[in-house]
Amino acid sequence: METLVVFLIILLAVVFWIWQSYSAAKRQKELAAWATAKHLRFDPSRDYAFGGRFTAFRCLNEGSQRYAYNRMHGEWLGQEFVAFDFHYETYTTDSKGRTQTHHHHFSAAILGTSVPLKSLYIRPEGLLDKLTEFLGFDDIDFESLEFSRRFYVKATDRRWAYDVVHPRVMEFLLTSPAFSIQFDAHHVIAYRASLFSAQEFGSAVEVIGGILSRLPEYLVKQQASGS
Repeated sequence: METLVVFLIILLAVVFWIWQSYSAAKRQKELAAWATAKHLRFDPSRDYAFGGRFTAFRCLNEGSQRYAYNRMHGEWLGQEFVAFDFHYETYTTDSKGRTQTHHHHFSAAILGTSVPLKSLYIRPEGLLDKLTEFLGFDDIDFESLEFSRRFYVKATDRRWAYDVVHPRVMEFLLTSPAFSIQFDAHHVIAYRASLFSAQEFGSAVEVIGGILSRLPEYLVKQQASGS
């Protein structure tokens, strides 16, 4: 009986490995085709130094053994563009002192901009956010109650947040696919805690482009002048 159990465990492990390999190869082929259609270069290799280029983005600094793969890069809307899958590891210890490794994979798209930006973080609001709000750790609220209910917004400069997230941007985000979005000084990232389909990479960059194209003219001039 024990021999049969061991055999079944090994068989299941082999089947799972074959399924993972097939799924990864299928995904790689689909992303390569999408990249070619968008005139982007595709590179499936692991880049362990990738996160070092974008140190402000919190999602690229989680855990350890971090690397980007299935990278698609080139230009989009006349700006630097890169889309990718990302991996990192976290660890837990059980009651017997055994360490377990947890592998996390998600996708993201990053679009550059010629307009200097300030830090800004926008993401769908979750249950934990409502609890922390109750405890007094509030995010930035807006005139639109629906937007404030559905999105969590943080910025070191609250005036910047109100300038960027004006009514037209709120309306745009409320009717667009939901992503977590973060600004650094020269880029914007859109991501989720899961892998994108090829089409979702396109949706992510369209959401970024939609926000940037709606920056008020006075704000663009103000940022360009450094005032």
